[in-house]
Amino acid sequence: MALMAFLITLLFVVSSHLSFILAADHLSQQSNSEIYIVRVESSDNLHDYHQYSLFSDVSSRVIYSYRNIFNGFAARLSPDEVKGLETKDGFISIRPQRVLRVQTTHSASFLGLHQNLGFWNTSNYGEGVIIGLLDTGIYPEHPSFDDEGMPPPPAKWKGKCEFNFTACNNKLIGARDFLSVEDGTPLDENGHGTHTSSTAAGNFVDGANVFGNANGTAAGIAPRAHLAMYRVCNPSGLCSESDMLAAMDAAIEDGVDVISISIGGLSTPFWDDNVALGAFSSMAKGIFVSCSAGNEGPGNATLSNEAPWILTVGASTIDRQIKATVALGNGVEYDGESTSQPNDFPPTLLPIVYPALNSTYYGAFACSPESLTNVEGKLVLCGAGGATAIAKGQPVKDAGAAGMILMNEDIEGYTIPAHDYVLPATRISYADAQDLIAYINSTSTPMASILFKGTVIGNKHAPSVAFFSSRGPSRTSPGILKPDIIGPGFNILAAWPTSIENNTHTNLTFNMISGTSMACPHLAGVAALLKSAHPDWSPAAIKSAIMTTAGLVNLGNNPIEDERHLPANIFAIGAGHVNPSRANDPGLIYDIQPHDYVPYLCGLNYTDQQVSAILQKKVNCTISIPEAELNYPSFSIKLGSETQEYTRAVTNVGEASSTYTVEISPPEGVEITVSPTSLHFSEVKERITYQVTFKRSASSTVSNANFVQGYLKWSSDKHSVQNPIVVILE
Repeated sequence: MALMAFLITLLFVVSSHLSFILAADHLSQQSNSEIYIVRVESSDNLHDYHQYSLFSDVSSRVIYSYRNIFNGFAARLSPDEVKGLETKDGFISIRPQRVLRVQTTHSASFLGLHQNLGFWNTSNYGEGVIIGLLDTGIYPEHPSFDDEGMPPPPAKWKGKCEFNFTACNNKLIGARDFLSVEDGTPLDENGHGTHTSSTAAGNFVDGANVFGNANGTAAGIAPRAHLAMYRVCNPSGLCSESDMLAAMDAAIEDGVDVISISIGGLSTPFWDDNVALGAFSSMAKGIFVSCSAGNEGPGNATLSNEAPWILTVGASTIDRQIKATVALGNGVEYDGESTSQPNDFPPTLLPIVYPALNSTYYGAFACSPESLTNVEGKLVLCGAGGATAIAKGQPVKDAGAAGMILMNEDIEGYTIPAHDYVLPATRISYADAQDLIAYINSTSTPMASILFKGTVIGNKHAPSVAFFSSRGPSRTSPGILKPDIIGPGFNILAAWPTSIENNTHTNLTFNMISGTSMACPHLAGVAALLKSAHPDWSPAAIKSAIMTTAGLVNLGNNPIEDERHLPANIFAIGAGHVNPSRANDPGLIYDIQPHDYVPYLCGLNYTDQQVSAILQKKVNCTISIPEAELNYPSFSIKLGSETQEYTRAVTNVGEASSTYTVEISPPEGVEITVSPTSLHFSEVKERITYQVTFKRSASSTVSNANFVQGYLKWSSDKHSVQNPIVVILE
């Protein structure tokens, strides 16, 4: 009844206001309008209400009606119309839309996925699972989206193909354009969406490479899964919330199983975060949602997409390098990377200069044209900031230099991107560059050469955390450890719509780029494999399996490192690095049903209306719990002088008869007790609860406001179920 009164009153207000809309101030109203996202109470006739009750010219005003993610719509409104809506019965909220931004031949192998073996084989490569991506579109003619060997899509599929020049197929089963500002197609004019799509579920393509480097067979993580593209970002990588909401609404209706969103924005409360709202509605319908953690690292509390029903994915390196090593006259070598690998560059030592060495002019550090004097036939060391690799090298080449060495910025550490250059060049870490500068300054005749070594596999520092990968803690919900996981997101080779050499469309085009945008579809692909192998698992069960089986050491068998080659902390890696094969057989899972989030959300001090907006049904906050009481596969708590106790419940998905014993690696200065210390299961799907107590150690010397980390692990004869713990001391 409240909604009916709202609609009737709204119709009266709009009708009485119609004369103004049609009058002389019509143009000023239009010019002063912007797109708003409006949420209203439930209505069976929501679409009709939008069509006939809101505006005289519906097609130019109402942009989208939302039915699956929440009840509401997007419309272009003037300030007066906004004020008119805010006072009506049935109205929940209104605000201007935000604009967000988008955030392989070897990465599958690096994750332990091999053709005709192991988890790829047992999961049938993700066959039968549908991955929907919200991105910049897709280039459908790329061979990564060929449907050789692909079965038809599942009977549940209801999606559309909106290309004008080509049809979809059994690999790319859907493609839709949701850019409200234009009437276009899902064609990718940026490259980002083509890259992420092939990373998640691209088919096998032989001979993939970038300028002859990283040559091999490209494949997505779930190469037999189906793909559906929802274009929501323009060629500049900007993505409007109203378009994203419409795409998520459609993806739910179309029947996807996994949604991959490599897009992020600012941290906001979940009831005001439209990605979180859409993800909750998706999760409630059994759809797994993987999102990028953001590219705002390495600072703390820089995350996007932090909701506990989302898998928040940080970015790691892989063990492949496209090596270009700097060899000095004193015999020291520094490994760098470059996709430009000339065959005719001699290993002869050449004079090396650093224009900024005796100059305070910033342009000298950046190797501006004015600073490049007397560099003919020499190697030039330059700072990496301020321009692309191509643009950076052009003035150096024009000045007659033999080659260029770029140095990382301090913040980038050892995270070295492999770029293409217009002259022989490499890029080295900041630390190595400082040693190189010291060498140049130590002798009157500094000499160096660049040794181009091509593709090298086996970097013992991998996986490490990429410098840009956003870190926790979560601002919105610090009692939930985020990011959840890290996965390959640096120097990732995947499909590209055009040749990166001449910017033309060819049949075999790949590019190597980096970002948590690249990590996110890796995990979406892993989720598709798990969904194929375990179709009865909930999104929370899949997330739990991924988190509790994650790796904590690199290929050198040392703790995973950050961009400085120092041990990475828990706010950088979350549960650790994804291990798909182990995730397929986790032993125990921490499951969460949609209704379990109600007391958690109430515990965040959200109002009944705000919690209702997330769950899409009326909720009264009669019960609330601390964040750390949610049945999550990790612990994140603030601990003062008072003892704290939390409950967890685990479900057996391993052997029917099994016993798990607890092992505790407590954070420094914290005492942890677990009861019971053993869990005895007699059947599959049996659920057992246990309690964890946290207490400050009487002998603790850790100062307040610092965080400490540890782990709780349940071990059986076959399985190890690990839960990360972070404690902020107060």
